[in-house]
Amino acid sequence: MLKAQLRLSTACKLILSTGTVFAATAFAPQAMAQDSDIDADAVAQPNVADAGDGVEEIVVTARRREERLIDVPISLTAIGGEALSKQGTQSLEQVGEQVPNLTLEVSRGTNTTLTAFIRGVGQQDPVAGFEAGVGLYVDDVYLNRPQAAVLDVYDVERIEVLRGPQGTLYGRNTIGGAIKYVTARLPDETQVKVRGTYGSYDQADLIVSAATPVSDALRVGVAGARLSRGGYGKNLNLDGVENYNKDVWAARGTVEYENGPLFIRLAGDYVKDNSDPRQGHRFLPGNPALSDAPVLNNVYNTRAGLNVTKQEVEAYGGSLNIAYEISDTITLKSITGYRKDESTSPIDFDSLPVVDLDVPAIYKNDQLSEELQFLYEGDRLSGVLGAYYLDANAFTAFDVAIWQTGDLIGLPGLTAQTLGDVNTKTWSIFGDFTYELTDQFSLSLGGRYTNDKRSSRVLRTTYILNYSDLFADGGVPIAVTSDFDGSDTFKEFTPRASISFKPNRDHNIYFTYSKGFKGGGFDPRGYTTNAPDADGDGTVSEDEIFNFMRFKPETVDSFELGWKASLLQNRLNVSLAGFMSDYKNIQIPGSKGYDVDGDGITETFIGVTTNAAAATINGIEFEANALVGRDFAGMGSRFNVNMALGYVDAKYDEYFDGDTDISGIAAIQNTPEFTANWGFDMGIPAASGMVDLIGSISLRSDSQQFEFATPFLDQDGFFLANASLVYTADSDAFQVGLHAKNIFDKRYVVAGYDFVYNTQLGLENNVTGFYGDPRRVFVTAEVRF
Repeated sequence: MLKAQLRLSTACKLILSTGTVFAATAFAPQAMAQDSDIDADAVAQPNVADAGDGVEEIVVTARRREERLIDVPISLTAIGGEALSKQGTQSLEQVGEQVPNLTLEVSRGTNTTLTAFIRGVGQQDPVAGFEAGVGLYVDDVYLNRPQAAVLDVYDVERIEVLRGPQGTLYGRNTIGGAIKYVTARLPDETQVKVRGTYGSYDQADLIVSAATPVSDALRVGVAGARLSRGGYGKNLNLDGVENYNKDVWAARGTVEYENGPLFIRLAGDYVKDNSDPRQGHRFLPGNPALSDAPVLNNVYNTRAGLNVTKQEVEAYGGSLNIAYEISDTITLKSITGYRKDESTSPIDFDSLPVVDLDVPAIYKNDQLSEELQFLYEGDRLSGVLGAYYLDANAFTAFDVAIWQTGDLIGLPGLTAQTLGDVNTKTWSIFGDFTYELTDQFSLSLGGRYTNDKRSSRVLRTTYILNYSDLFADGGVPIAVTSDFDGSDTFKEFTPRASISFKPNRDHNIYFTYSKGFKGGGFDPRGYTTNAPDADGDGTVSEDEIFNFMRFKPETVDSFELGWKASLLQNRLNVSLAGFMSDYKNIQIPGSKGYDVDGDGITETFIGVTTNAAAATINGIEFEANALVGRDFAGMGSRFNVNMALGYVDAKYDEYFDGDTDISGIAAIQNTPEFTANWGFDMGIPAASGMVDLIGSISLRSDSQQFEFATPFLDQDGFFLANASLVYTADSDAFQVGLHAKNIFDKRYVVAGYDFVYNTQLGLENNVTGFYGDPRRVFVTAEVRF
């Protein structure tokens, strides 16, 4: 406890001293969004007011009234599309470098599945049955599954990251936070943009977008992208197969109709990813009595031999957004969304030509959602009432092939097939209203009632002689080890309250309480034949199997005290927040090797999902955006600086393995104690345009992939450095840039599998890791007509 207090004290001193240094310098801000219910139609074209000696002051209408960003008492970071373009940001997970206490990673064994954690809350396991801890939205439509969620950044208005529980203002309830991907509104005049990229590893991208008004009320727009890159490494076992390459086609279409009080937006998107399978790096030599494979020097190379199915991802969806202003104070809004994706992934856990631990997998997801909102805007009272419905299905099927183990025990081609089919039907009602008690004090009250019904079908079948019938012919089923079909409903009311004090127009001090909720479910890898006879009557009943497979909802109570300010005559924007979270019934999903007959050999695996843990997560976040100076020597130049610091003291208060509390050796996964980012943008006029020199350094301290320490996979602290040199014509007709990412070529682990240290399965010492991008240099050019 003393150690935690000392760490917290050190963090406080660090952040406060940093703030003091900033305040002592004559800075002015870039736009720093601080609103939680920003929507596409409210902020796509923000109003701008002249701030005198400062920079432009951004004014938004996110809550159906004009207000400055610092006036809204909720933690949020928003990065605009222009800034993302200048920085050379090309996919969603790269945003994680800039936001405090955020982890965004490409999940293990995939190219497009997203792992997200905010303030220690998230979900790493992508199989059907587990809800996300962090919600991802595309144009206000919630994505129920993480597959196909590593979104490419093109034709985007902004990306927002909201920290803390969400759900009283819009959409799905999310216990940890939300990430919103907002595409650009269509312009009022014909516009065509062509953007090309060429760089390291034969990267060659082309993005074309066009939009035009058809009439005074109707606008249409389309965008298409071809994104390709050679692999960072090669598959040394399969000819012509690369590792960490990219082969993506993407398209988006939008129709907007606006006539008086009526606004309609119909949008659709499509992505096809034919990239080669992403296979891991082995940290240990193979079994000397079997493959005796050495560790490869290049961490991006692989010897994976699994090729019973190809890597392929196809995802598409659409949304219909309708808003109607009944009066100056009342607006009705409807958001309808549909999404579907299908993926096949040959995940070679052992990364060897032999079949020691190979897992081909299939993912299929579809969802239909509807959201209705009633928005009110009065002189002192404003807010929203809403209802949300989601009908989603998630199907995951995979084989666990342990053929070398099967040969050892006389079961050649031993394979365990697991099939999970999960349907979620959820509805909720929510509301959040703010009342201005005085010109300085305002009070916000909100709440949400959620009803989640989860229905699961789990079927496990053991095969010999080959893979299961989903992936190959010739496999023979010999046993059914799980056959479960059950459903349950999880209900919860989650309140939110906030009070805000504004001593003057440049300061906002607020305190917020919010409760988060994530529904329960059933272990999608559960081994029902291992269910205990809880009442000791000599038989295992259906109720005992139900309780064995079921895991409970988790909740978090979050408290936040914050201060936001525009200082030094609008020459510095700062945001400082401290938070405390009481996290209960934490869902701990996982799997481990299982010795069926007690002979000392693990013949299969079993799912292990419990609500065994409770945790306290406290922390601090500091963000600042500033203009150090401008118009040096009358040249019209400028120098912007931004920074973000995050500190998290996350620890388990309890973590039970059976009746034993092992919280002393467990850690919150994917949650570094410190995250930091510092960046600058120096603009110098040149040749009828502006040259921007942009640099950034991001830092992440030590973190663990899993709850228990795993050698090789647990990542020591590291920093990444990026730089860009961008020229933009004054006419805005074209832009060219030179970008360098991970300048010092740091190797860092972002995901992995451990079947040696914390569990055993297979015979080849299978600990494999997946790495972040190496150093890349590329050029971009964009022409606008």
